[in-house]
Amino acid sequence: MTFADLGLSDELLKAVTESGYDTPTPIQAQAIPSVLMMRDIIGIAQTGTGKTASFVLPMIDILAHGRARALMPRSLILEPTRELAAQVAENFEKYGKYHKLNMALLIGGVQMGDQLKALEKGVDVLIATPGRLMDLFGRGKILLNGCSMLVIDEADRMLDMGFIPDIEEICTKLPTQRQTLLFSATMPPVIKKLADKFLSNPKSIEVARPATASTNITQRLVKVDSRKKRDALRDMLEAENVTSAVIFCNRKTTVRDLNKSLQRHGFKSGEIHGDIDQSSRIAELERFREGKVNILVASDVAARGLDIKGVSHVFNFDAPWHPDDYVHRIGRTGRAGATGTAYTFVTAEDAEAIDNIQKLIGTKIEYISAPAREERAEPAREEKREEGRAARPERKPREARAKEERAREERPREERPREERAREERPREERPREERPREERPRDNRARDDRPRDTQPRDSRPDRSASAPPPRRRHDPVDDGPDDGWNGPMPEFLNFGFNG
Repeated sequence: MTFADLGLSDELLKAVTESGYDTPTPIQAQAIPSVLMMRDIIGIAQTGTGKTASFVLPMIDILAHGRARALMPRSLILEPTRELAAQVAENFEKYGKYHKLNMALLIGGVQMGDQLKALEKGVDVLIATPGRLMDLFGRGKILLNGCSMLVIDEADRMLDMGFIPDIEEICTKLPTQRQTLLFSATMPPVIKKLADKFLSNPKSIEVARPATASTNITQRLVKVDSRKKRDALRDMLEAENVTSAVIFCNRKTTVRDLNKSLQRHGFKSGEIHGDIDQSSRIAELERFREGKVNILVASDVAARGLDIKGVSHVFNFDAPWHPDDYVHRIGRTGRAGATGTAYTFVTAEDAEAIDNIQKLIGTKIEYISAPAREERAEPAREEKREEGRAARPERKPREARAKEERAREERPREERPREERAREERPREERPREERPREERPRDNRARDDRPRDTQPRDSRPDRSASAPPPRRRHDPVDDGPDDGWNGPMPEFLNFGFNG
């Protein structure tokens, strides 16, 4: 079967051919004809099978007839992350270059000015993340009553990120008579309930059992000590034929620290996580695509739907907390029929997470040992520590050190070093002040130092100059100026009911 057999227009077929594709994937072959027939779709397929093209291609042909109006998009595509939204926008530009369709991308992390200008001109396709869409809708900058087609992409990821309430509210703003397409790699009960509520007699398409990994990916579990994970990772990067790799971590701080560690050891690596602004994320992904860095350390923000060609390896530096994330992470390799390898580092604390992953995918993953070179690293460090301890001079006991100090102080003046004699010959006022230790002070001086400052005798306080006036205390009378001689009774207008 070819794309020409699916009923697409000639202009669209030309764009697809120029993009290098001639045979549709199973999800594309089943979904595209149904979308062109204006049916609601539930598409379930493992990641990397071409779900994006299965709704982008028919949408372009459907929207080719009609005219866009200001602030009223004709179709809406909801994506969970900015990266996925930008990737779908790239697909529309690539496949729709022979169609005169206007597109707008609404994502957070960028200025609203250009987005508002695009909406005012009128758009045929609106690609948005739920947060930014709800923000603009609340400001009255967008109307959804003209949207005749809705696509909810990566629905299970929407669930993980807490977007399901927003999606339900968005669906209530759309026309009742519309076409709805829902695509997901897994189908948890909440997503099934959402589909039953907002889809009308949908056609369900499953090209693989939910939450299964691609057969093109070789999966392995690597037993490591939690303190030696970085050493094991570097050893495996050097031992494997790694042309391009994505390394996933559970925390953003781990992403930053691991990337710095790899760079210090000479690896060409970059990082991407939620704390990086959108422009920096895009720039880092471009560097990875162009080969300027061949290792990308990432959080789960890059685990869903990112289509980066040529990724040979995926390393789960941390075992994912949710089993579904494992399927999406390893799906960054082995895409479009290529082969790939996925390694997951397993510590003693990860036993439960690994059991849940194996239950989800329905297969047992083979365990392998970490490289042997890692086991030799620790003894080498211990040998260096022992050498360092042996090189240190032995410290003398305290009594011996005190005895040497007293002998040094009791030496005759002629036996003392020249610098010490010169220091003693200086005038007394030029000598640095040296305080005796507390133990060597007289007992009465030590008792005086222990008294609080307020109980010290007044004689011990510093003398004031006779010419300086004494400091004014809190309750002293205030001198308001020279006496004017008035000693009579208080005037009547100043008498407020008291005598004296």
